[in-house]
Amino acid sequence: MRRARRWLAAVAAATVLVMSGCSLPSFLTGPGSARSEPTGEKVSAELEPYYEQVLEWEPCGQMQCATATAPLDWSAPETDSIELALVRQPARGEKQGSLLVNPGGPGASGYEFISESLGYAVGPRLQEHFDVVGFDPRGVGRSTPVTCFDDDAEKDAFLYGVIPAERGSDEWIAAARDANEDFGAACAHRTGELLANVDTESAARDLDLLRAIVGDEKLNYLGYSYGTLLGATYADLYPDKVGRLVLDGAVDPTTTLDEVNIAQSIGFEHALKGYLADCLASDECPFAGTVDEAADEVGRLLASVDASPLQGSDGRQLGADALVLAIIYPLYSPETWPYLSDMFESVMFGQADTALAFADGYNGRETDGTYRDNSVEAFRAINCLDNTYDDDVSSMRQRAAELAEAAPIIGPYFSFGDIGCANWPYAADGPPAPTTAEGAAPILVVGTTGDPATPYDDAVALADQLDSGVLVTYDGEGHTAYRKSNACVDQAVEAYFLDGTVPSSDPGC
Repeated sequence: MRRARRWLAAVAAATVLVMSGCSLPSFLTGPGSARSEPTGEKVSAELEPYYEQVLEWEPCGQMQCATATAPLDWSAPETDSIELALVRQPARGEKQGSLLVNPGGPGASGYEFISESLGYAVGPRLQEHFDVVGFDPRGVGRSTPVTCFDDDAEKDAFLYGVIPAERGSDEWIAAARDANEDFGAACAHRTGELLANVDTESAARDLDLLRAIVGDEKLNYLGYSYGTLLGATYADLYPDKVGRLVLDGAVDPTTTLDEVNIAQSIGFEHALKGYLADCLASDECPFAGTVDEAADEVGRLLASVDASPLQGSDGRQLGADALVLAIIYPLYSPETWPYLSDMFESVMFGQADTALAFADGYNGRETDGTYRDNSVEAFRAINCLDNTYDDDVSSMRQRAAELAEAAPIIGPYFSFGDIGCANWPYAADGPPAPTTAEGAAPILVVGTTGDPATPYDDAVALADQLDSGVLVTYDGEGHTAYRKSNACVDQAVEAYFLDGTVPSSDPGC
């Protein structure tokens, strides 16, 4: 799938938080109730009930929560409505405005990103002067959600089921099509008309509604990974409403599925070799020889479980698709590379549980077998509406061969992704197009040279497309750059938000 496995900053954040035990700062205090007065700007009569609503913020834990109402279908706002869940940490000092934050996905919860990892998402200087607002986009989490499964066992079967046929064979493709068509039909049945309206453009219109009802004339926004696509879409729709936008771990809106898959396969393979180089320099590495020899061993391990899946203690099977998730989940950040060694060693000894636990972290599955959110369902539903897909067998096999040549270890398992959306209940409007946001205020686009999930070239391309795009480069590894212990990036981002300072040229952090 286009932008498949792009778990924006949310997955990297979750990885760091879970594995390092980070938590909210102890000095947070629980705020009381409050109201947000809307801006009162003129809109069409059909939109007035939405743009004139008053948010009632109530205490929730150490923060404040509210629920907004948005049109189900922005092209017919009078027909029905949905709910959008918000959480905020009020500015600790002199307030400059609100800062809305999206962690990526698509499908990641902005509500949880702020409520559970505020300090990871936004630095103390910004917390001092902005109400930091997290929100679940339409279809996600606490907002009116996409729903596809009756129970967790059904979700397990869909996510961890193994097709007993050779990958890419006629039998394998037919089984994959059947499973994905059944999944799409179940989503349509349980979600209803919302499933046709979870596209990024609709979410961007929600973002403008949220801007207005928190009381801001202009949008201040921090978007990570897929959140950059949401922010860029907003800027294209409402260039005159752009305040200060930072798009970190940028997605190029014009890239095709094939370009995304090749770039991500190469990116994750590069990150894998970075891990292996680091591992081989230690005394406790499960691999031996050169980096290339160790990478070949990983390839053989994947091929082995693809042909003969390992059995987990809970009865689930570890196939190649789950093992790939277990590998790339810690590759989002060099800080979590060391955890890969224990996982690889366990699989080498024929044990599946550690790898399944890593895949579970990616899929949002808890140790008791329940799922903490609907991010998997929302991810698929949003992507299927945002892009076009081609599941012609000969074309998919040709693209699979190109992926395997470009990235021999990871590439084969990024193939045949079109099957997931080609027969989705609702079709995309059309292929992706350039995003210019002509006339908008300066927009900061942050790219990391070694980002495995959203390649650096995407950031360069987006900054070039935007009429007012300003590129900030971080020369390093990992997914996204702000709040990743790089003072240069942090200073550039925070000076922009606080003072409107725009770098005269790429600072090359």
